[in-house]
Amino acid sequence: MNERALRSADKRLESYLARMTACMSRKEQKRWAGYYLRGLLLDGQRKSIEPLAARVGGNVQSLQQFIGQSTWSAEEVQRTLNDFMQATLNRGVYWIVDETSFPKQGNQSVGVARQYCGALGKTANCQVAVSLHWSKDQMNWPMGWRLFLPESWIGDKERRRRAGIPEEVEYRPKTDLAMELIQGTLSHGMAPGVVLADHAYGSSFGWRRQLRDLGLAYCVNVSGDTGLWLDSVWQNGREHSGVGRPRKFPSREQIINPQTLARQLPGSAWRKVSWREGSKGPQRSRFAMAAVWVSSNRQSEGSSRERWREYLLIEWPRAEAAPTKYWLSWWLDEKPELLQVVRAAKGRWPIEQDYREMKEELGLDHFEGRSWQGWHHHVAMVTLAFAFLRLEQRRFKKKDR
Repeated sequence: MNERALRSADKRLESYLARMTACMSRKEQKRWAGYYLRGLLLDGQRKSIEPLAARVGGNVQSLQQFIGQSTWSAEEVQRTLNDFMQATLNRGVYWIVDETSFPKQGNQSVGVARQYCGALGKTANCQVAVSLHWSKDQMNWPMGWRLFLPESWIGDKERRRRAGIPEEVEYRPKTDLAMELIQGTLSHGMAPGVVLADHAYGSSFGWRRQLRDLGLAYCVNVSGDTGLWLDSVWQNGREHSGVGRPRKFPSREQIINPQTLARQLPGSAWRKVSWREGSKGPQRSRFAMAAVWVSSNRQSEGSSRERWREYLLIEWPRAEAAPTKYWLSWWLDEKPELLQVVRAAKGRWPIEQDYREMKEELGLDHFEGRSWQGWHHHVAMVTLAFAFLRLEQRRFKKKDR
């Protein structure tokens, strides 16, 4: 936002700040939150503390203390935001799980390690964070964040001490961090949406099982080597011949992968579907859907676990020699409509745009501190700024109608 736009929104921003900082116990915290948020919202190349302070006329040392050392809770601010946004917008359609990376120099910034960096498309020195987003009709915001700590950080007591990592924080895979976000958001009373995620999460049999146990519908990407039994094979392959114990599963020889299934489907199974209007016209492709039962493809996930019927969605554009994407979905034991599943499968598209906006316009990846608390405080303030911009955009769209 330029200074003129920010001045025109000043009363709304003051009201928003009063709500969002109500959980902060000290007036100084609320005051510096206002400076920090305005600095994030105003146009500028860098949103680290020194240029941010210069932009709003704030004191560098006071802003550094507010972000790096002050005792306010980032989680309380996030919960306050979530309550306010749900009351304003009602129920969301989707809950989207994703992750983003922050390239870094050196090895002292909390959580930094050589790992896959999506921002660079290769293994590099970076931090990685998992996030959970609310989404409906192009209106969306992050409902929570978890910073991933690689195993190299967990046992390094000196680095943990310098970064201020709480003693109770242990190694958690990204799938576990995502599930913690989902469970925590549910326990706080947020109305659930259909959970969407890419194959790094969706391909985990155990992760989908947890979603089902929570009663959450989902539509998630899966890898092309996922083992499947067709619904008809599952039903017939477990029939008891009367000799020996009944079969719990069909034979492993009857397991197929999604690409094999796609090639076996008749032409009548395929439909051309348009799921939304894009900037260049309707978004269309060719899809088919089939009921399946998934074989766990990891021994650690247990060969004896209970299975359930899921629906495999396959995208195979006519111009392609093979299918391009696969999703598994579960809809509270209901058989979903094809269009419903396609829209969910394609519902993750705003996330990359959101990450880009938070980084390029609001400085999500501009934090130069090294501490656990500082990182979480900065991300909480960026999330507040992002949600405020979304509310402003929604307001102007309503005025234009």
